[in-house]
Amino acid sequence: MGIAESFWRAIVVYRIASVGYAALALAGAGGYQRPVVGWLVIGVMALWTAATAFGYSVARGRTLLVIDVLVTMGCLLASPYVQGPTAGPDGIMPVTATWVAGPVLAWAVYAGRRAGIVAAVVLSMADLWQRGLRGFDLFVPLNGTVLLILAGAVVGHVARLTTQAEERLQRAVEMEAATRERDRLARGIHDSVLQVLAMVRRRGLELGGEAAELGRLAGEQEEALREMVRAAPASSSYEDEGFADLVPLLRRYGSAAVTVSTPATPLLLRAGQAGELAAAVGAALDNVRVHCAEDTRAWVFAEQDGGTITVTVRDDGPGIPAGRLARAEAEGRLGVAQSILGRVAVLGGTARFTSVPGQGTEVELAVPAPARSGSPAA
Repeated sequence: MGIAESFWRAIVVYRIASVGYAALALAGAGGYQRPVVGWLVIGVMALWTAATAFGYSVARGRTLLVIDVLVTMGCLLASPYVQGPTAGPDGIMPVTATWVAGPVLAWAVYAGRRAGIVAAVVLSMADLWQRGLRGFDLFVPLNGTVLLILAGAVVGHVARLTTQAEERLQRAVEMEAATRERDRLARGIHDSVLQVLAMVRRRGLELGGEAAELGRLAGEQEEALREMVRAAPASSSYEDEGFADLVPLLRRYGSAAVTVSTPATPLLLRAGQAGELAAAVGAALDNVRVHCAEDTRAWVFAEQDGGTITVTVRDDGPGIPAGRLARAEAEGRLGVAQSILGRVAVLGGTARFTSVPGQGTEVELAVPAPARSGSPAA
């Protein structure tokens, strides 16, 4: 049973106790002008309490909550006919005095403190009207109104906090289970696949020739698999909001020739934006593989500075001759213009190429990071 279920059960218990208290008040205290009508009102209260106890357990919705407010308001407005015209000055308590808080608590648990306050104000206006506010008597006691509004606000706030805490606890349990399963798989992969790939790499380099190429490919797959094993599992807390972590998307490019360095914290972008930026990084690495020697090394650095995420791709290749990119675009070869510059421009970011002949090339991609709801930036 979740925390929310506990709140709804508490509301049912409260309403049952309120009906019992009203019955004791009507039976044990004199001064009610029409006690028969009072018992009819209590009968309606008891029947509606049973109906809501069942209704809120199977189908909680705004329709039932609105009907709850209307039924409670009807019982509340019937109180003056039970008490008589002198009940107020004589201090006779209405039969719905405590039962009236039931729908306020239900709205607060269902939709939070704002809904609880609105329900409390609606019922308080009906209560004040039947007690004399229709004559704009400012001396009508407001203690019940204040307590009803405070109950809606406090219960709604506590219910929302406990629901959020339960959701976070559930996500933590799921992440812990996923981490344990990932560690179990990682141990199995390390004891089998990674050792075989490392042996193939070592033997291939020792044999030379075509075996050396197989060894090199095995080494690249070994590094890529190690990156996958080391990568932290994704957190559904931001996936549910439509965000994606750029870090695992970049780590998949890691290999024996490519070193990927990322922060320990997630780099969050909209799901589509993260994929486009990772694709731009992949296009930059493709250029290194196509236009540089086989032994060229590449490095990918990612960081977030305030509201900007920056990814830098650097290599130790021969560099790009001056004007080469402009000539390629003029000749209709739009690999860099579309795959890198175009993608980053669509994301609202910038791309900067720095190349020195004989010293390699550096591509810096910077895009704005959208703020998540509830974060300090938002």
